[in-house]
Amino acid sequence: MSVAYEARAASGLEGLGLTVAREQLDSVAQRAAAEAWSYSHFLGFLLEGELHARHERTVKLNLQFARLPYLKRLEDFDRQAQPGLDPRLLDELATTRFLDEARNIVFLGPPGTGKTHIAIALAVLVAERGHRIYFAHAIDLARRLTQALAENRLRREMNNLTRPRLLVLDEVGYLALDTTQASLLFQVLCERYERRQPVVLTSNKAFADWAHVFAGDAVMASAALDRLLHRSTVVHIRGDSYRLKEKRQAGAEAALTPG
Repeated sequence: MSVAYEARAASGLEGLGLTVAREQLDSVAQRAAAEAWSYSHFLGFLLEGELHARHERTVKLNLQFARLPYLKRLEDFDRQAQPGLDPRLLDELATTRFLDEARNIVFLGPPGTGKTHIAIALAVLVAERGHRIYFAHAIDLARRLTQALAENRLRREMNNLTRPRLLVLDEVGYLALDTTQASLLFQVLCERYERRQPVVLTSNKAFADWAHVFAGDAVMASAALDRLLHRSTVVHIRGDSYRLKEKRQAGAEAALTPG
């Protein structure tokens, strides 16, 4: 590549906002000349670095936007501690095919069994595939929507919850909702259902108890479940709590320690 054309190429890349390709142009051009690359090989290699860098920036922004309480990955989940959980199901969920199928994932089980860990791990996978995600505890979300309603900005808040490719709704049913909060949570589920935007949801309540989740309104609970379960995978986790296991183990170790 002549000096004039190389300068023009560098200027063009910079003008197009291809900053990584611009930074790598000299080194890639030298390697292409030394190894007698074709033009298409040279261009493909140069753009590969640019695309990789852009993807990394997208993932970083997705995770910043998500408001995850912490990062978890499926490979860190202790599958042996929950032997009743089919590992093939976890592997299937890890493909994130449920996104294209607009399929909700519902984790049911007692506290401390790893529901939130798996939900966050799935969200991280989705973010790494270039999609926006959002995490919220159900009660916090309901309170925020109630405040938005009072301040006449509910539509904007609802848009913030329906735009992300995946919404993780954690701890549904752990704390009681009032009638307004239940109605607003129902609206979120309805809008995401209509837009075919899936939800990953965790709860310690069996579906038969969801009237209590929706402020005692059995009709609203039934309508919410109808939309949630129409396209869904329901995962029951019935193992022991990790926190209780650790507490028992700590107590056993303390008992064996000489006084």
